[in-house]
Amino acid sequence: MHECESDMTWKTFETQSPNLAEFASMRLHNKVAYLATLRKDGSPRMHPFTPIIGEGHFFVFMEPTSPKGHDLRRDPRFAVHCSVSDTSGESGEVIVTGKAVFIEDANMRFVAVNISSYKPAERYILFELHPENVTVTEYPDGGGPVRRHWKIGQ
Repeated sequence: MHECESDMTWKTFETQSPNLAEFASMRLHNKVAYLATLRKDGSPRMHPFTPIIGEGHFFVFMEPTSPKGHDLRRDPRFAVHCSVSDTSGESGEVIVTGKAVFIEDANMRFVAVNISSYKPAERYILFELHPENVTVTEYPDGGGPVRRHWKIGQ
């Protein structure tokens, strides 16, 4: 039995692919990463942000006037890429694509605030990012890239 896409939280990814989820969380949680959204005309827009991962969730807080928030409310598709530590990329890479869900529930906000490395302002809006595809690239022993993938329903 497959869960529907709207039910695909970070917890689903952790359950289905614990090793990839652990690496992805290590590279993303409370670090600077990049969030790609789609503008009204369909062109991409890139934003730095601080992913919040924990308790089975993948959250992002933002200013209510943020272009990325407007983009995600209109079209929930996103892509996230972690920062790399240097030009070699040896620390590894993570790319997550999926759909964002606008969160208004006070209990979910409480969870997100508690796992955040900073104190989100009350005015910030909250989205949960639901992964549909995750690609991890590692460079074991200084060798060439090794890519591993997870996709909904696998």
